Amino acid sequence: MRVRRLAAWTALPLAVTLGLVACGTGGGSGGKSDPNAAVRIEIAEPQHLVPTNTNETSGSQVLSALFSPLVDYDQANKPHEVAAESVTSSDNKVWTIKLKPGYTFHNGEKVTADNYIDAWNYGAYAPNGQNSSYFFEKVAGYEDLQGEKPKANTLSGLKKVDDLTFTVTLSQPYVDFKSMLGYTAFYPLPKAAFSAPGVLAESYEQAPIGQGPFQMKGAWQHDAKVEVTRYDAFPGEKPKVGGVEFRIYQQLTAAYADVLSDNLDVIKTIPTENLSTAAADLGDRYQQSPASSLQVLAFPTFQKEFSNPDVRKAISMAIDRDEITKSIFKGSQQPARSFVSPVVAGYRENTIGAAGEFDPAKAKALYEAAGGPKKIELSYNGDGGHKDWIDATCNQLKANLGVDCVGTAEPKFADLLTKLKQKQPVGLFRMGWVMDYPSMENYLGPLYSTNGSSNYYGYSNKEFDKLLAEGSSAPTQDEAIKKYQAAEDLLAKDMPVIPLRYGQNNFGHSTKVKNVEVDLFDRVNLLKIEAVK
Repeated sequence: MRVRRLAAWTALPLAVTLGLVACGTGGGSGGKSDPNAAVRIEIAEPQHLVPTNTNETSGSQVLSALFSPLVDYDQANKPHEVAAESVTSSDNKVWTIKLKPGYTFHNGEKVTADNYIDAWNYGAYAPNGQNSSYFFEKVAGYEDLQGEKPKANTLSGLKKVDDLTFTVTLSQPYVDFKSMLGYTAFYPLPKAAFSAPGVLAESYEQAPIGQGPFQMKGAWQHDAKVEVTRYDAFPGEKPKVGGVEFRIYQQLTAAYADVLSDNLDVIKTIPTENLSTAAADLGDRYQQSPASSLQVLAFPTFQKEFSNPDVRKAISMAIDRDEITKSIFKGSQQPARSFVSPVVAGYRENTIGAAGEFDPAKAKALYEAAGGPKKIELSYNGDGGHKDWIDATCNQLKANLGVDCVGTAEPKFADLLTKLKQKQPVGLFRMGWVMDYPSMENYLGPLYSTNGSSNYYGYSNKEFDKLLAEGSSAPTQDEAIKKYQAAEDLLAKDMPVIPLRYGQNNFGHSTKVKNVEVDLFDRVNLLKIEAVK
């Protein structure tokens, strides 16, 4: 999901051109900074706060305060070392990771290679049921950790060299492995996180201990807030605020009202109903920046009524993306007709072809010939600002396919994800994806491979898996992209999801903060934001 990851809120899109020029860097440049003040940032209720179990953007935002990644990304989306001193390989298969000295966990433990090895083994071990276990699939020995009774409980590909060095041997070469290391799943865990070797302490998730710029202030107050305070022993770039209150909202409109009254400092997504007035309401405190998000409608392909690709294509053809973009999102989004974002190398425009063309007559004929269901349910999370576009989509399906269509809201994104994981019937369902790391593969593997961490639709295609694996092991990025594009072409034939819109960050802030930036992964940059006296 980094971004990253599954996105709870409505994704709001790419700038008009693909040059991705941000409209400012956050505004609010006046006023003297207060380095000891705490800032208040809107999020949805996280599903989890364990690094290997967090695959949605709200949890990722909190963990970005508590942890420092091995690598982050520059303006060209190339990885650069942060907590790592170096990440090197001569063959893209055996990687050596050297850690920077001086990092400690918030409880005082020194960060060592063992902390990464322990955390990754925990995440990969199938009985632990971690949402991001998939991301360790490329490490040698992963298969032995799968199933109800695994053959092993540690990855054979992880080897400690010394306290600050370890090697990672992959089962196959992977050219983008260094980029992967910026993802949440690759954070370390302290010894204190475990009640026994390989057993996570039950209390850990309620007050996670990391090695990042902020530490927990108390425990996670569910459906209310998560508070963090600056960790003064952090050896990296220091934050410019004393703490952050991640305030949990069930409705974006309430968060927007709080920003307008200076009772909240940052709203990461302007509600759709406020888009037309946001510039007037907030002035230069209404900001836009590039995003990596992709909004889709997904099919439970394991259900008989949606098992036929022609049914899925017909529904896609019955949706007028352009009209919804204009009427609901006031032209602030870009219609999507491909499965990957324009922000990554290898993107091609309109890979779904005819299925992306609005053609009600052909859509209805194809739908009836394929035996599509008479009633369609569109499920979405009610805490994400999706109702307007879901209702508009339902109205189009009623008019263009002659079906009964109803939108069904789950209270929280975490609730929807839980139902999907349990394969409970929810009809079509709204999903949003924010890249975990900048690679075309990240828009394909987690979402559509048979064992993908966010494959909630039950899609499985052996040829797709094969092409994805061949791309992952290709010696160069150009060769990898050719394989990924061939895999994307299979998605266009099978249509397990309907691409709808590309995202752009449309955010706002109070008069009490400045230098507000929201990145490609839907995260506020916590090292740049400043409080104003």
